[in-house]
Amino acid sequence: MRGTLLVARRELSAYLRSPLGYVVAAAALLIDGIYFQVAALGSGARLSAEVLLKFFDGTAFITMVAALILSMRLIAGERESGTLILLKTAPVRDGEIIAGKFLAALALVSLMTAITIYMPLLIFVNGKVSVGHILVGYSGVLLLGAASLAIGLFASTLAASQVIAVILGAAIIGTLGFLFLVARVTEPPLNDFVSALNLYPLNQKPFLNGVLRLENVLYYVAVAYFFLLAATHTLKARRWR
Repeated sequence: MRGTLLVARRELSAYLRSPLGYVVAAAALLIDGIYFQVAALGSGARLSAEVLLKFFDGTAFITMVAALILSMRLIAGERESGTLILLKTAPVRDGEIIAGKFLAALALVSLMTAITIYMPLLIFVNGKVSVGHILVGYSGVLLLGAASLAIGLFASTLAASQVIAVILGAAIIGTLGFLFLVARVTEPPLNDFVSALNLYPLNQKPFLNGVLRLENVLYYVAVAYFFLLAATHTLKARRWR
């Protein structure tokens, strides 16, 4: 645990020293605000719950993309700068390296997401929504962000550069995302199985509607755990190459 916290502190410092974190957060918040004004609020009268659903739908997608971009440097950036060898020779285990970097990136994504809280609160000016709906919606956004970070971190352990890492991560996320299209053209019960593997939007939809389902929570936890475990084993395998 101590090694994990040391790596997380080091990674957070790296984000604060680098313009990447600031640029990604600023761009995500700007796009989020524009989307909320244009798509969520719209020009006509809407139900407050519908506005909130639109907001979380856009925020979830933006967070997914931002998490992928933030994760590309976690290992590939170290490899490019030549500092990965120093990290590998430090008295920390591979699992602690992966966990520490994941927690640092997740903290940044969580902070970025928390800043958007003023948007759903604006709905209370002329409408009324459930606080539970807001909490469940944000839970879904953070779970999706965590799963996307884990996928991006796994891609970063495989790639020789940050560009390749983000392309590989996008390919994995895209594959899991487009499964909902595959589910539409397949027959039961296969379509139910394919739908259950969809990263976005099918597993995110209950959260958007303010419905907390255990199976959706477990799905995102399982995806994050699987890719973090894969990243750990990949890093360990490359250590002995």
